[in-house]
Amino acid sequence: MLRTDKERVVAELTERLKTTDTLIVADYRGLTMTQIDELRGELLKHGARFAVVKNTLTRRAAEAAGADILLGLLEGPTAIAFLEADGDPVAVAKALADAARTTRVLAVRGGILEGSQLSPEDVANLAKLPPADVLRAQLVGALAGPLTTVVGLFTAPLRDLVGVLQARIDQLQAQGEAEPAAEETTEEAEASAEEGES
Repeated sequence: MLRTDKERVVAELTERLKTTDTLIVADYRGLTMTQIDELRGELLKHGARFAVVKNTLTRRAAEAAGADILLGLLEGPTAIAFLEADGDPVAVAKALADAARTTRVLAVRGGILEGSQLSPEDVANLAKLPPADVLRAQLVGALAGPLTTVVGLFTAPLRDLVGVLQARIDQLQAQGEAEPAAEETTEEAEASAEEGES
């Protein structure tokens, strides 16, 4: 590789490392070009670009970009899945874990998630999470549950008050209907008494 080509590659990697908050590093040793291309296609679906990189050039780029966390992951044949801004880290981790399981060759070394270092176990745990839309739905459900309870707490006294008022209204109506009947009975008794006197 010519010196100008190396400088161009380092500049591109440096820019990519500066703009990417999340990436996953893997050892691709033993993968065929067909397998690498299939994995690239799968990762693109989830918003990640998979690049086979030279460690010496990547080290220079990482130092220039201030991505010192990456330096410890650059041993042996290296490929990096760079997540785009709209990429799904869970789906990318799952795709890499699936490729590692099916090929029995790919090995995830770790990565960086929004500036924090990930171990291979962290990436494996990330791959076990449900998809982002399911997590969002679970979060909404978790937030909605307590809100429903709070609304219930506020509406319960009002509901009870309405029930008490309705019971009193029913009671008053029942008494109102009973009083005219009592008055009629008294009037009938007086009329009978008058008839008896005559």
